[in-house]
Amino acid sequence: MMVDSYKPYVSGITNYVDINKRYFELAGHDVYVFTFGNLDYEDGEKNVVRSRGVPLADSGFYLSMRYSRAARKLLQTMDVIHVQHPFLSGRLALRYCRDIPIVYTNHTRYDLYAQAYLPMMPEEMSQGLLQAYMPSFCNAVDLVIAPSKGMKKILRQLNVERDIEVVPNGVDLKDFLTAQPLPRAQFGYKQDDILLVYAGRIALEKNLPLLLRSFAGIAEALPQTHLLLLGSGVQMYEEEIRSLVGELNLSERVRLTGRIAYDQLPAYLSMCDIFVTASVTEVHPLSVIEAMGAGLPVMGIQSVGVGDTVQDGITGFLSTHELSAYTAKLTRLCLDPGLRAQMSVSAREASTAYDIERVSAILLKNYEELAKESKPRKGNWSIRLRRLLESFSE
Repeated sequence: MMVDSYKPYVSGITNYVDINKRYFELAGHDVYVFTFGNLDYEDGEKNVVRSRGVPLADSGFYLSMRYSRAARKLLQTMDVIHVQHPFLSGRLALRYCRDIPIVYTNHTRYDLYAQAYLPMMPEEMSQGLLQAYMPSFCNAVDLVIAPSKGMKKILRQLNVERDIEVVPNGVDLKDFLTAQPLPRAQFGYKQDDILLVYAGRIALEKNLPLLLRSFAGIAEALPQTHLLLLGSGVQMYEEEIRSLVGELNLSERVRLTGRIAYDQLPAYLSMCDIFVTASVTEVHPLSVIEAMGAGLPVMGIQSVGVGDTVQDGITGFLSTHELSAYTAKLTRLCLDPGLRAQMSVSAREASTAYDIERVSAILLKNYEELAKESKPRKGNWSIRLRRLLESFSE
């Protein structure tokens, strides 16, 4: 697994790699994670290979254009490479692993990330850059995976014409399906309070201002509603969100918990009534699936990822991007406990389609087929000679 960032950085991709790594290891396979980071960081797991990188502020990201010599040497002994990012680690995969089959999963709406983080760049320019880059990158790897049908459609819009296999991101649901809720009194909540919860990074692309402004209207009309924001992010943006909470007079109604231990997440979710997200950048949202596994109806925005996962009116509600539309549907969900109970059952049942055991079996089958097909080229004398020359030149 090649990934631009890994633990202690928290993200959906980090969770994806961690979960799949554990399940493949349980099946008897050796799984290595190649990433960048602080070489002094002590991993709590085996086979995590870090190369030194330059830290990007306090984001948890480390930037580099190369792996260490030891990492390169180990990387070239792998049977299959699975890339999670197309730019840094993706280019390194093409550079170092020419005779090893490469799988690429597109986890991210890079078009929307560009709009969020580079607002001065015209949308046509960011779209044009992706349309120039993504087709050639995807043609250079051996298998392209989209976690949802919506993401496959986005890749087609970026002019990727090669075959794309849809394989959902797997989730280890057993702790969510059986979670026991935390005592509400521990946080000062009453049994008849309506608890809304968001779980994820506190980040610009998560569209949290819309979520908070929507909740401000609901909180004024329904005094028994409360909102929990579970997670952390870049300190500067966290401070902006805390300031917005104050500006909206929500300090008594919104609780920012900061980062919580992942093994505590099921109990937090199980304590709540509704999972809320206003993000439109998700490709296949693990946090939404985890919440559904815990029996929470979901309030989200119709978009790639969330729209592929939530059935409007069945496992939750989907609205347009407008604040009024989002608030209206969320208000209905708050006011109707019978509907919430019905959606809770449907959400828990629907979540099982993403169970990690099912999904990891699909991935493993792809890996085995690619590894089998690659054996003749791995023994080619010209490839062995090229490796030898590369070892002298680096």
